[in-house]
Amino acid sequence: MGQSKISRQIFIDPVCLMKVAPGKKDFTFTYQMRTYYFCAESCLKSFKTNPEKYLESISIKRKGWWSRYLDRLKKAIGGKPPKCH
Repeated sequence: MGQSKISRQIFIDPVCLMKVAPGKKDFTFTYQMRTYYFCAESCLKSFKTNPEKYLESISIKRKGWWSRYLDRLKKAIGGKPPKCH
């Protein structure tokens, strides 16, 4: 009964998208009140120079199928509403 729960969370490095174990706290950085974990010092340095670049790419990749469909539709019709003639 005295066993402690082991955290099995896995974090994703926002630069190279590798999995990083939460116990590996050598390369962490807190940005806008959120802590990010990195696999190596080079990824940490890249993130520190331009965090918005990497956070923007993460949010784009997390779109659902409907958002991706609408993006493709807009691209196909040139962003103009469809016409009947």
